[in-house]
Amino acid sequence: MNGIFRNPWWVVFGAVIGLMVGNGPVMQFTFGVFLKPISEDMGWDRGTISLALNAGLILTGLATPIAGRLIDKYGIRTVSLPAITVFALTTASVSLVSSSATIFIALYAIMGIAAAGQTPMPYSKAIASWFDRKRGLALGIAISGVGLGTAIMPKFVQSLIESHGWREAYLGLGILTFVLAFPAVLLFIRERPAGRDQKGHVKRFHGEGLSAAEALRNGDFWKLSIAFFFVALGANGAIAHVVPLLTDRGVAPDVAISAMAVAGVALIGGRLLSGYLMDRIFAPYVAAVFFVMPLLGLLVLMGADTVTMGAIGTVLIGIGLGAEVDLIAFLLSRYLGNRHFGEIYGYLFLVFMLGSGLGPMIMGVAFDRFGGYGEMMMALSAGLLIAIVIMLLMKPYRFPPKPEGTDEEDAPASE
Repeated sequence: MNGIFRNPWWVVFGAVIGLMVGNGPVMQFTFGVFLKPISEDMGWDRGTISLALNAGLILTGLATPIAGRLIDKYGIRTVSLPAITVFALTTASVSLVSSSATIFIALYAIMGIAAAGQTPMPYSKAIASWFDRKRGLALGIAISGVGLGTAIMPKFVQSLIESHGWREAYLGLGILTFVLAFPAVLLFIRERPAGRDQKGHVKRFHGEGLSAAEALRNGDFWKLSIAFFFVALGANGAIAHVVPLLTDRGVAPDVAISAMAVAGVALIGGRLLSGYLMDRIFAPYVAAVFFVMPLLGLLVLMGADTVTMGAIGTVLIGIGLGAEVDLIAFLLSRYLGNRHFGEIYGYLFLVFMLGSGLGPMIMGVAFDRFGGYGEMMMALSAGLLIAIVIMLLMKPYRFPPKPEGTDEEDAPASE
């Protein structure tokens, strides 16, 4: 990096700004705010509306390995800048939906594909190339941008819905996404350079690690996949329905939205704390502790009928959500390496997004069928228990931190 942006912590700063309007805060964590207004206006049931989010999240997962492979080959900005543009435009275009639920679902599907370039993957790849011994902290700070977005975006959307309507809220959300994410990636996000080739062109840093094919045959990859699937299924399934769950029990809509904002703050704290601890404690043990949090949150929400209990349950889930994405990046880099980080992250993120998409959908279907969420929340709690056990059984790192004084942030390379 040149000039004032040479310090690698500027990459972390750019990631915070970009991830405030990443796929999670924009597509996922505002969804519960839109759910009732759209249902009341369009006459669609919650299961149908939730199918749109399910389609978007699953397609994000399917597209992320492709985006990761392209980023590994061509670089972050080449892929992410066009993706951010399409993601923002499609978000704004939801405001134009008429009476067709099919078009609504299709727009979320397109949004999901474009979101592959606006997931934590490109930001995590850049940070993993610049940081080694402080990788956990750097990832925790960077991905706290998701927590900021989770705290701010639902309030932003609710304010627009109350003043202008849900259509204008989608338009405003799309504009804000582009205004924040595009400059953040353009100015700050890049991989660590690894010298120059014979023609004088800067080479990108790849580091050591398994190939994508080797990773797919590795047992650690599948352990991580199973664990993060169940965490995503439980935590994201619950968080997407927190607002309607609480309002169904008599909590005022603005108070329920405030619970989501508190979850966003908890998410920030979870990411910062987990990042700090991962640099000092065996990361799977850190993961196990943070996976206990959404499990407790689900148990609390099952009986929550007051603002206080609802807030406590939401905060506990938020703490767990605050740790999972940076845990994926950190554990990937330690067990599978950085050489094909983008593509391998894409496969893990695919599994994660399958859980993230199925969770809200099955919660919506459970409500339509049973008139409540209790039975499904018990099943999601069992999945979280499986994830905790897997983390406790993980073996030592394949790619441990380098000795002190040799990590990347101590000796930033020049371009």
